[in-house]
Amino acid sequence: MSALADRPANPVVGIRAPHESAALHVTGAAMYTDDLAAHTAGVLTAWPVQSTNAHAKVTIDVSGAYEVPGVVRVLTADDVPGVNDAGIKHDEPLFPDEAMFYGHALVWVLGETQEAARLGAAAVKVEYEPLPSLITIQDAVDADSFQGIARTVERGDAASALASAAHVFEGVSEFGGQEHFYLETQASFAKIDSEGQYFVECSTQHPSETQEIVAHVLDLSSNQVTVQSLRMGGGFGGKEMQSHGFAAIAALGAKLTGRPVRLRLNRTQDITMTGKRHPFHISWKVGFDADGLLQGLDAVLTCDGGWSLDLSEPVLGRALCHLDNAYWIPNVHALGRIVKTNKASNTAFRGFGGPQGVFLIEDILGRVAPALGIDALALREKNFYQPGQSTPYGQLVKDADRLGTIWNQLHDEADIDERRAEIARFNAGSPHSKRALTMTPIKFGISFNFAAFNQAGALVHVYKDGSVLINHGGTEMGQGLHTKMLQVAATALGLEMHQVRLAPTRTDKVPNTSATAASSGADLNGGAVKNACEQIRERMAAVAGRLLNVDERDVRFSGGLITGLGNTSQTLTFAEVAEAAYLQRVQLFAAGYYRTEGLHWNPEIMQGSPFKYFAYGSAATEVEVDEFTGSYTVRRVDIVHDVGDSLSPMLDIGQVEGAYVQGVGWLTLEELRWDTSDGPHRGRLQTQSASTYKLPSFSEMPSEFNVRLFEDAREDGAVYGSKAVGEPPFMLAFSAREAIREAVGAFGPEGHMVELGSPATPEAVFWAVRAVQRAAAETAPDRAGAHQLAAVR
Repeated sequence: MSALADRPANPVVGIRAPHESAALHVTGAAMYTDDLAAHTAGVLTAWPVQSTNAHAKVTIDVSGAYEVPGVVRVLTADDVPGVNDAGIKHDEPLFPDEAMFYGHALVWVLGETQEAARLGAAAVKVEYEPLPSLITIQDAVDADSFQGIARTVERGDAASALASAAHVFEGVSEFGGQEHFYLETQASFAKIDSEGQYFVECSTQHPSETQEIVAHVLDLSSNQVTVQSLRMGGGFGGKEMQSHGFAAIAALGAKLTGRPVRLRLNRTQDITMTGKRHPFHISWKVGFDADGLLQGLDAVLTCDGGWSLDLSEPVLGRALCHLDNAYWIPNVHALGRIVKTNKASNTAFRGFGGPQGVFLIEDILGRVAPALGIDALALREKNFYQPGQSTPYGQLVKDADRLGTIWNQLHDEADIDERRAEIARFNAGSPHSKRALTMTPIKFGISFNFAAFNQAGALVHVYKDGSVLINHGGTEMGQGLHTKMLQVAATALGLEMHQVRLAPTRTDKVPNTSATAASSGADLNGGAVKNACEQIRERMAAVAGRLLNVDERDVRFSGGLITGLGNTSQTLTFAEVAEAAYLQRVQLFAAGYYRTEGLHWNPEIMQGSPFKYFAYGSAATEVEVDEFTGSYTVRRVDIVHDVGDSLSPMLDIGQVEGAYVQGVGWLTLEELRWDTSDGPHRGRLQTQSASTYKLPSFSEMPSEFNVRLFEDAREDGAVYGSKAVGEPPFMLAFSAREAIREAVGAFGPEGHMVELGSPATPEAVFWAVRAVQRAAAETAPDRAGAHQLAAVR
């Protein structure tokens, strides 16, 4: 076996390959879960009856539904033959007798058509016995409503460091969640074959866990359930856990009726029934020495888990492991806890708690830099990790010098000093709009914090004609994982990409898979695919060696041809050798396996080395803010990001661009609002559609967007020297938020700390501008200052 990171001559990895389904996507020919259902005869449609109370005991009368023409069955708790639970913590009843949030699905109606199912659901009568409801994090804290296990990350003596620090600041950082808003909503389709096997097509990032949940709801063993994920129209973490219950509903309906059942949420149902990125409330106290070096941090991170645990514990754990971001903090004490509220259960979202942890330290540095009298860029740079230093949870920061290298490269390439000087000139002559340009870094750990998830399998077939079929455990949600796996297989077998085909992800081909999450899909599945291909190549090399009359160690595979060192007169095709291998009874298929080495983690004390490596990057963002409306424009973005030696550069650059834009959405646009009144709609999500929930669009795109992948960046511990790309660049968007903060500060006096709401919507920016203008007026005793004070009041 070759070393994991080594590349042969003329590899297929590293080329700018288009997405393997790009043509299908743009022509509309790509099939998704609900498309498969639409091509099946006799399919029933499932429709939910949703709670209109945030917290209440419920009594349900389903008789009215059966009076609606076309209604076939109403699914209730009495119909469940196994475990009435949709989760892995046994705290998510599939059919609840207590509504836990506004929009909670209580029962499901099966109809011959979607309209019949919808009307049947409307005919179900629900009586509510209201119970006290908790909507905000503060509601839950006041009610002592906590769930899960609180965790603490600690190093040194934070209290002593703060007591002796030259400069001490304290404050609160609060920020909201984020709606996944994948293009394809949650969808499942279930049927039973002639042998009693349950086949579930599901838009899920974790087919094996979907299989487990369906099996335990139906009281089956896992070998009786097959789950397939053909492709997803986006996931972003929202289909890692929350798809399971919908698959179970479809499968239960198929069991009870003997007919195929489809379930596809409409947009309003999806937004109101599924969880979001976890909102956080963080109180903190931080100390610096006289030179601006961080000395100590004491923080309490409180995250909103919603009505059940879902993935809140590992999300919180990753937040605690990323509150340092790129900075050395010698003394840390950080407590993390989860509150239970009457909202949809919050879940995985790109970054998985990492962005929430990074928010804390970036908010602190951006907020206090003016009070320290240090430029925010300089404050960040001087606190970077240096080689030999470790994180607060005890992991050595490998390749820490890349932080400074990437930072300096970006600083020079983006002409930061010249542009900031030009911005200063612009601001001096522009009283009503201000510009700013700032940079932020990222250091993001790659691997699942739960060690057992860091494994993957693959099944590779070589047919007699030399064609290759790959099965692996990862799922495709548009990120290009399948494309990368084709490139890995073609490289490992010395083929061209067109000679390799990839089969849909299925639990009966590769079992016990991990979720495609934690940015580890290419690392894990690529390692498994490479392992399987190398087994086959070694067997074929022995066959080819005999045909070429060379030692099998001297056989070379490249471009679909097989040659031997020392034999320049003979060339074989891959297909010729495959045929010969079959005739010689040589196995031409292999099960590949990969497990990430070198990980150890103790969640009880939050210490160890949970990550295989760190991905690094830096972004520079220039913005312009309008005084009168608080609206902002992103004028230019420059990014240098570390993906190791890229498996597929075009895909990776697209991932960096998309992650940055999604991060800007979370930090500056996307605001979730619930009814917090004591009225009849308390707990109702008020932002239920794209008309009320602001998503990034073309108008938010920077007019200039430059992304470059960091060069000479081979990662020895990963497949073909690559690094993960899905999540780390999401946090480069902090450069946009910090640029907005600096632009707001330009309206006020020097040295003023700018507190900026999150998301930094135009409304939040407007009030931040007014606050700094008020501060400027209050520090100016002259007549002009008094006039300005009157104006802003």
